Amino acid sequence: MPRSKDDPEAVDGYLAALPDQERKTLEELRQLIKASVPDVQERISYGGAVIFAVRPDLVGFAAQQNHLSFFTMSPQLAKAMKDEITKTHKVSGATIHFSADQPLPRELVEKIIRARLEEQSKQ
Repeated sequence: MPRSKDDPEAVDGYLAALPDQERKTLEELRQLIKASVPDVQERISYGGAVIFAVRPDLVGFAAQQNHLSFFTMSPQLAKAMKDEITKTHKVSGATIHFSADQPLPRELVEKIIRARLEEQSKQ
């Protein structure tokens, strides 16, 4: 269990245990999220996923057996952006599947983060 809602050391440990390519891809995604939302907190949750939160959970990611996952935390958002997402990646519910060989486009991640922040501001 994380000591608090913000546990970057646990995230460091999670990433360190991954194969090089997956670690590099997820670390780049992590840095993009942190740069987009400077006050974001990060922790390990849900049995091994990295979750980023401002107030409620914002977005997250995990290394799965056959792919990497990006959690939009919003089925409505994923549905609204499905046509855009499926041009390059698979989407299942609120989760986008990708790989180290085919990472998520920076612009797509930034767009999702902006949309999630907008959703949260209305809650």
